Amino acid sequence: MEEKTAKRPKRSILHRQRKEKTEPVIEARAVARYVRISPRKARSVINAIRGKNVDEAFAILQFSPKKAARIIYKVLKSAVANAENNYGLNPDALYISQCYVDDGPRMKRIWPRGRGRADILLKRMSHITVVVRDRSKEQELAK
Repeated sequence: MEEKTAKRPKRSILHRQRKEKTEPVIEARAVARYVRISPRKARSVINAIRGKNVDEAFAILQFSPKKAARIIYKVLKSAVANAENNYGLNPDALYISQCYVDDGPRMKRIWPRGRGRADILLKRMSHITVVVRDRSKEQELAK
């Protein structure tokens, strides 16, 4: 049996080197999965904040009476915290570049009806994703 003469670096080191060569990070994201709200109800709130500055979006969500607004507020807050703590982005220069609500699994429940029949109730879940970008760093990269 032959022995290996040149030892290859560990996989984690190769991965780190590959990540260091990439361009600077200008966006951060947060995802809330399996949230017990209908995607249709959450989309109406998400559409109101798409493309807005983070401060403006927080104000819209704070004064919205909908249940989805409280959930999306937490996801947006998490995305801003990820941008600030993980990537060192300026929270004042952030805006919402992408936000969407995907369907999650549905819980099926039985609803008794007359004459011994039954209907199926679908209790829907959502996956909420919010992506924030740094406007100042975006402009620097464009130059």
